Amino acid sequence: MTKADKKKLWGVISASSVGTLIEWYDFYIFGSLAAILSVQFFPQDNPTAAFLSTLATFAAGFIVRPFGALVFGRLGDILGRKYTFLLTLILMGGSTFAIGLIPGYATIGYWAPLLVLLLRLVQGLALGGEYGGAATYVAEHAPANRRGFYTSFIQTTATLGLFLSIGVILLTRSAVGEMNFVSEWGGWRIPFLLSVVLVGVSVVIRLKMKESPLFSKIKAEGKISKNPLKESFGKRENLKMVLLALFGATAGQGVIWYTGQFYALSFIQKTMNIEFVQSNYIIAVALMIGTPFFILFGYWSDRIGRKGIMLCGMLLAIFFYRPIYGEMLKLTDFSDGSKTTINTSETRETTMISGTHDSLTTVVVSKTFADGTVYNETSKQRIVDASEVPAPKVSKEVTLSSGSFWMLVLLVAIQVIFVAMVYGPIAAFLVELFPTRIRYTSMSLPYHIGNGVFGGLTPFIAISLTSMPGASPLDGLWYPIIISAICVVTGFLFINKASYRTLND
Repeated sequence: MTKADKKKLWGVISASSVGTLIEWYDFYIFGSLAAILSVQFFPQDNPTAAFLSTLATFAAGFIVRPFGALVFGRLGDILGRKYTFLLTLILMGGSTFAIGLIPGYATIGYWAPLLVLLLRLVQGLALGGEYGGAATYVAEHAPANRRGFYTSFIQTTATLGLFLSIGVILLTRSAVGEMNFVSEWGGWRIPFLLSVVLVGVSVVIRLKMKESPLFSKIKAEGKISKNPLKESFGKRENLKMVLLALFGATAGQGVIWYTGQFYALSFIQKTMNIEFVQSNYIIAVALMIGTPFFILFGYWSDRIGRKGIMLCGMLLAIFFYRPIYGEMLKLTDFSDGSKTTINTSETRETTMISGTHDSLTTVVVSKTFADGTVYNETSKQRIVDASEVPAPKVSKEVTLSSGSFWMLVLLVAIQVIFVAMVYGPIAAFLVELFPTRIRYTSMSLPYHIGNGVFGGLTPFIAISLTSMPGASPLDGLWYPIIISAICVVTGFLFINKASYRTLND
């Protein structure tokens, strides 16, 4: 490549990555704020059900991603890559901005979760068209022997989008204060509203981009597919590649991605009860440590092949998930008496509830341990008409010591490295399975079924499994372990050199 070609390629990567990063940011704000959104948009008579409803709404955006892949993949293979993922960017940003404007459940009742669900579905459709376009666009500009390296920059955008969402949330919460952040019209809306500015910048950047050279070539030659859906899924040979991509790679990659990042966050906040700000710092620091590995494994995939790296990442996750999460759980397990208590205090406050004869008693028990860990248990009991005494609502919050904080960062960072192994090379792997004329459609569908359905359902299914009677906190991990095992066996047996093709087929 000449110096001018390299400069042009880096411009393509930068423009594609910025837009994709913003789309992931938009998509993941919802998951990063799941604990708060469950309070804002759902009835609170059953907090666990409200949180699961939030996760289900979050998952709904993933479930419709394959439909977005079909709709926008078809447009991308007929009209071109550039304008299709420009449209998806606008849809994503508009939906995210609108979520920030919806009144809470306390104001409009069930209209709140319904409107959020509808906008979440639009987000999912948009993202279904974004990734395939961006990955295809970069791959079709990159030289064959460095395709894994260059497309790995697109791969970092998903994790960086999550990192950006967490960063904006923490900065906003710090700026407005905890009480102002969690109120109905509080600071939690700012990350959603900020989306309109980020999208506006990205739209300007993408308007300056030119069409993919390989797509322009087949368009000039009159070889554009008239029916990409029929060619992609109606021909046995291509359908076989779609199924191989799904069950040999993307389903396993999807569950590992969401286990190592989103389920880790849910587990830290809801199972380990770690304080909100500290839990987000843990994930953010782990993402910073793990992100360079996406590029490293993309680079290595150009040297030693993509299959081995991806399957190795899945195998490591299969064998180490339960031990890793077991060690995570030990950091907040106070039942065995291994942590020495150096201070215990209790505060009790009773207040009358305005306009009623009811009162609210709040009891906070705080324990400080020798290693610096702080455990707070808050019990709120409402006394109705000075006689009926409903069961108290108990919430727990743990602030880790410095040593435990960094241990947890390490345990999450290891999971992010597993993610990097399967996700770093996968864009190059997918684009090399399909011919140019139907590439956008063909690669988008297995990617978004693997990530949107198998991966996106991970937090919901895992937490549901742990909520079953008699279940342990680690039982939710069986879902990603089983899906990854299926992909390892399928990929090992059926992915071979004959599966790949040159990009200009």
